[in-house]
Amino acid sequence: MSYEADITVIGAGVVGLAIAALMSKSNKQVYVLEKNDTFGQETSSRNSEVIHSGIYYPANSLKAATCVEGNAMLYHLCKEYGVEQKNLGKLVVATCDEQIGELESLLAKGQTNGTPGLKIISKTDVKKMEPNIEAVAALHCPTTGIVDTHSLMQCLIAIATRNDAHIAYRTEVTAIQKTADGYRITASNNNEVFAFDTRVLINCAGLFSDKVAALTGIDVDEAGYRLHYCKGEYFSVGNGKNKLVSRLIYPVPPAKTTGLGVHVTLSLDGRMRLGPSVEYVNYIEYSVDASKKQMFFDSAKTFLSFIEYKDLEPEMAGMRPKLQGPGEEYRDFIIQEESARGLPGLINLIGIESPGLTASPAIAKYVDEMVKPLL
Repeated sequence: MSYEADITVIGAGVVGLAIAALMSKSNKQVYVLEKNDTFGQETSSRNSEVIHSGIYYPANSLKAATCVEGNAMLYHLCKEYGVEQKNLGKLVVATCDEQIGELESLLAKGQTNGTPGLKIISKTDVKKMEPNIEAVAALHCPTTGIVDTHSLMQCLIAIATRNDAHIAYRTEVTAIQKTADGYRITASNNNEVFAFDTRVLINCAGLFSDKVAALTGIDVDEAGYRLHYCKGEYFSVGNGKNKLVSRLIYPVPPAKTTGLGVHVTLSLDGRMRLGPSVEYVNYIEYSVDASKKQMFFDSAKTFLSFIEYKDLEPEMAGMRPKLQGPGEEYRDFIIQEESARGLPGLINLIGIESPGLTASPAIAKYVDEMVKPLL
């Protein structure tokens, strides 16, 4: 079996699908290869579905730029195609006076990044907005929201396939060979092995993107592409308590961690959940440790006085593909065209964790600009 493609995307998560949807508009032959039975089975379907505003990321970083641009692009896309979303807004709450300085730092960082509408509000104003929240002050982020990620990915697939892109599920890439003018991809589908040639290869394999990069001959340790799996668990909040807040509620981010702290998110159907936790692990598995209930309760109780221990139940877990290991410094997204490594036409996306969902349309635009001179 032999196929020819202009552009091949490895990975049918939200970022890979956003890239395929955009690239398919250029009358190029686009293939998407996904090893799972269907789209978005890993990081894209196991997250809080938050549309982030861009307040947490260093100035001039890819995370900051693509999050802020992606926020506006994502709302526009959802409204254009009827994908359900809600612009709820978010409060980052300080529970003591000593944390107000952290709010001011987040405000300054967000303003530098171009996040619109940010404002620090008083305890009185917090109570007006969220009567059941305990806080001495809060940073109001009006552009934060939530989105139906599954419907978003279905929308991106519809755009791509309408433009004659092809998506192959249960198709795992097993070898990548550089050719004179592109790459020969060897893949397995239901135990049938086949190969085809592509001019441009885009690695959006998420949790496995470092392994795909290694297939091209890149030393992932030397390149700094080695991923670390970071597990995040969620607990749901029941007994009608979901109706006691109307926005997303986040604590001041804890120092020297890779997460944002256990926070309150709301789903589009009104359910409330706490999470995610942060735990580096050596392998991928999605169980929720019920013994962590106390930790979740204690974390949330500092600003949700109405929470009772009996309200919490284990819900789900997800995996983040992090570039930084435990205790290591912040790492930005890697979105790299690899001509400098002798691999022109190969674009690696490594470490696309949060805010990857929000950033996905902006990442697609960024990658598209890389691809244009290659074809």
